[in-house]
Amino acid sequence: MSLPAPFTPLISGAEGLDAYPSNPAALAGRMAEIYGVSADQVLPVRGLTHALELVWRLALRDGGSVEAPKAEPYSRLQAIYPAKGEAVAVIARAIGSLEAITEMAARVAPALLVVDEGVVEFSDATSAATLIKDVPNLIVLRSLSLAYGLAGARVGAALAQPQTLERLASVLEPYALPSPLVKMAQQALDPSRMLESAERIATVRRERERLVRELSRLMPVDQGIGPIIITRPENLEAALGQLKAFGISADVSEERLRLPVSVKTEVNDRLLAAFGMSVGKARAPRIGQSVRDTKETRIVCAVNLDEAAPVKIETGVGFFDHMLEQIAAHGGFSMRLKCEGDLHTDPHHTIEDCAIALGQALKQALGERKGIQRYGFVLPMDEANAVVSIDLSGRPFPVFEGTFETPYLGDYRTDMTAHVFRSLAEHLGAAVHITVTGTDDHHKTEACYKGFGRALRQAIKVEGDAIPSTKGVL
Repeated sequence: MSLPAPFTPLISGAEGLDAYPSNPAALAGRMAEIYGVSADQVLPVRGLTHALELVWRLALRDGGSVEAPKAEPYSRLQAIYPAKGEAVAVIARAIGSLEAITEMAARVAPALLVVDEGVVEFSDATSAATLIKDVPNLIVLRSLSLAYGLAGARVGAALAQPQTLERLASVLEPYALPSPLVKMAQQALDPSRMLESAERIATVRRERERLVRELSRLMPVDQGIGPIIITRPENLEAALGQLKAFGISADVSEERLRLPVSVKTEVNDRLLAAFGMSVGKARAPRIGQSVRDTKETRIVCAVNLDEAAPVKIETGVGFFDHMLEQIAAHGGFSMRLKCEGDLHTDPHHTIEDCAIALGQALKQALGERKGIQRYGFVLPMDEANAVVSIDLSGRPFPVFEGTFETPYLGDYRTDMTAHVFRSLAEHLGAAVHITVTGTDDHHKTEACYKGFGRALRQAIKVEGDAIPSTKGVL
């Protein structure tokens, strides 16, 4: 008898959802790399709250209780799973020294010590995960919600010795982690995303420091870490109303106000404005980001046309990294680009797809292109001469005139130079005309990239508010 055909999902993009979720072993392996433990010390879960719930389930099954801080989500779980006996687990929310954690684990044994590290990425503290191999009753909880931008997806991990995780997994429901969540988590933790994740965390830390400094002038602000600030305004209801009027959502816990710290400066400026604090009316930074995933490459590229740093390029092709750095350095803008590509086959896809991603990020950063100079040109380099002309018209038109005798410069294929600038022109939306002459292919190639950066620097410079076109649109 023949087997029935697989069920066809009626929801667009739901391919693969007709099968039950499999064991997320690959995700556990990647989490182990990120958290510095072995794969058998990782139990992927639906966010940190789910991991906490497993602790309460374990305590209830074993006829015991959980000692936890009087705060959410612990209080709600305590109400759902009432205590029945001595503590089976103790929850520690505050991040302390490793010595203090070791001492506490010894003091509460044989009960489990569960350390909540949901926001540890935003601190300079060493993770308690480094103690797992030596402390059998320690469980460390990690989350992808805030540090990796997956708060809505709910994915996290419990880290512990294998026998401890077996106890926790014994109260885990079947098919606990849906396949779409596993996929999103794997994408968020992909090596190509690490540069941007680190920059997002650094930005939140900078913005948090700014908000704490400003808010402290008006009200008490509790010390802490992560993208949440705890404050005590004189009139809680009035503060909530002011925040709502400025489109800021905030929570209340134990008569204290929990304020969000956004990665976006303009959102945090609105928060300050809600409390009557002047933040000025500076032009919003021209920021663009491109995330490009194909069968051959996984790329994240971010640019800020109004900042000169940082410039961090990791494509796996050393010479190409250096050339992209030249564009950013001579263009006078920040660029972060990370690529995981099929270099075992050929650098072609990596080089071309990185150029596409850069073009897309630049296009997004330019937006309506108001006030830009629009045109740019230049660049001699020793015996080589590159003439680079740019028109940020929104209409792509690439022209490249020049030849190279040397097939490779390091791992970089010189015949890809024309492809790079064609991809940039097409995805940036610009006319890019390049003519290069000379005898040294290294100099010729570098002159093209430097010249493009210099021409771009001139073209993206803001000199007013008008769109540089008699048509009124680009």
